[in-house]
Amino acid sequence: MQAKQRILLVEDEEHLLEAIKLNLELEGYKVTTATDGKKALKKFKEERFNLIILDVMIPEIDGFQVAETIRLENTEVPIMFLTAKNTSEDRITGLKKGADDYLVKPFNLEELILRVGNLVRRGMKGDDLKELNSYQIGDKTIYFNSFELHHADGTITALTKKETMLLKLLIERRNEAVSREQILETVWNYDVYPSTRTIDNFILTFRKYFEPDQKNPIYFHSIRGVGYKFTDNKTH
Repeated sequence: MQAKQRILLVEDEEHLLEAIKLNLELEGYKVTTATDGKKALKKFKEERFNLIILDVMIPEIDGFQVAETIRLENTEVPIMFLTAKNTSEDRITGLKKGADDYLVKPFNLEELILRVGNLVRRGMKGDDLKELNSYQIGDKTIYFNSFELHHADGTITALTKKETMLLKLLIERRNEAVSREQILETVWNYDVYPSTRTIDNFILTFRKYFEPDQKNPIYFHSIRGVGYKFTDNKTH
């Protein structure tokens, strides 16, 4: 391995954390660790990783929520869940939250190392895919990192963090209906949940920003009884 591949390991059982870290380092990986969900997200924002290994049952914010938040910022980095839960429902939940692999405790360290190697190699193939830092809708461009909307005439609208997160979620999932539950979980996270009306107001604001005709939207749609959808047929 030329440059060391970087792994974020999130596990709250100290003995297991140390054992996995040691074995991965022996394989030549650079390992950063975190013992709860909040620390994991902080480390994720500070550094760039080639793989995230994530225990599901961790303090502060559970692994499923951490994965969902990471997927808002980065759709490419491989995520592997470690969990003591072995039901098919748990596996399906994990995959829906954006996991690439799912390993049940107790596991064989050799199997973990093999799976890590496969995921890192797969992730490296996607390294040249650009992460979503900006997105153009019509003649306007959203810059997610600076929370700004740049208009064609050169003016800039400051976006709130929630507006930016909701835009990013809908754009990442473009042409798919996104449920209210998913929006509440992903954008509002552990804050007080807003009413459906609050999300409707965000969609109305987006229509003001982007739609040529707000009464006949072509980008931002409310799907009755389901949620919301951003439609865009251009390829990226």
